[in-house]
Amino acid sequence: CPSCVLTDRDDAREARIVARSERNYVLLNNAPYNPGHAMVIPREHVEDPTDLDDATLLDHAKLKAATLAAQRRDMDPDGVNTGQNLGDTAAGGSIDHLHTHVVPRWDGDTNFMPVTGDTKVIVEAIEDTYERFHESFAGLPGATDPGPEQAVELD
Repeated sequence: CPSCVLTDRDDAREARIVARSERNYVLLNNAPYNPGHAMVIPREHVEDPTDLDDATLLDHAKLKAATLAAQRRDMDPDGVNTGQNLGDTAAGGSIDHLHTHVVPRWDGDTNFMPVTGDTKVIVEAIEDTYERFHESFAGLPGATDPGPEQAVELD
């Protein structure tokens, strides 16, 4: 499972992990719908939120809130979509490791390219988003630097 091995990488930037907590981490989506499209992912491999223990579920919710705060502080979206795609039909069979999408949205951010050209135009390179978004997490409660040795327990 790619989500299980990402936290073992030495280079958080290369893995696109922008923040970690004790039981979860935040990953920039490799195929973002919009700049800042992130996913909150439990370190433990589970497929459904009902499989999470209470501590991991609470940690997941707190890190999702920290992700929203980082996006709002740095990216100033007009709105945000959050959600989980559960089961093969909903997720297209791509990843069976539970993850929660947190997608910043702006008025008028959709266009004709996905409909007519099967292409999504992204206005910012994911590397640039990483720089801005990683800095947004600095000092937020519930999130730490993404280095593998620096996970801390949330309050």
